[in-house]
Amino acid sequence: MRIQVNGEEREIEAGASVRSLLEAMQLGDVLVAVERNEEIIPRAAHTTATLNEGDVVEVVHFVGGG
Repeated sequence: MRIQVNGEEREIEAGASVRSLLEAMQLGDVLVAVERNEEIIPRAAHTTATLNEGDVVEVVHFVGGG
């Protein structure tokens, strides 16, 4: 199925979780904020929150520095 991630179309497996998307993006162990269809998905829900055809996802990861 197709979703949009950070403005780019992406093909993922039907019924994929937010966690599986992050792992596919090699962000599985990185502290990130995830928004699906303008709603924040808490980190504790990443494994249970599923993605659907046409979802719009924004993934933001934090970069340290100064």
